[in-house]
Amino acid sequence: MIATATLLKAQQLPEEFEAIFREHSEFVYRTAYRVTGSEQDAEDVLQTLFLRLLRSPLPPDVQKSPRAYLYRAAVNTALNVVRSRKHQVLTDDIEDAPWNTPFREELRIALAELKPRAAEIFILRYVHGYSDVEIGQLLGTSRGTIAISLFRSRSRLRKSIRKLLGVKS
Repeated sequence: MIATATLLKAQQLPEEFEAIFREHSEFVYRTAYRVTGSEQDAEDVLQTLFLRLLRSPLPPDVQKSPRAYLYRAAVNTALNVVRSRKHQVLTDDIEDAPWNTPFREELRIALAELKPRAAEIFILRYVHGYSDVEIGQLLGTSRGTIAISLFRSRSRLRKSIRKLLGVKS
């Protein structure tokens, strides 16, 4: 997060933007890291997200509920990073990877194939540990809608991971 801190020092920032950055930057970074599994990618997501906010007036959603807005934006930006990886050749050794759990990368790839809203709900539930009711409140929808989305997401993820692993259904 050195580059982002340098960005803050390099220019005069509106007080509101600076307060939002200071309060939520670590949260955005952690969210991006959980989706991408990479410190470098999480840093890129953090910078991209806050640079976008800096370049234009703060959207009303940021002013109304900064944490919810930034969470959605971080997940969506991180999913874009994961999707773009499918087109890159990775040369890192397996020992250098920031994960060592079997199927972790396959899960990330499969998660990136979900619609953003479904991926967001899945991450809120299984990464952040929110209940269906809490997710419903955060996203302004019912617990039932969340439960259905999670059921469908788990099914799609199973199929995608099997396909990635070459396992026939």
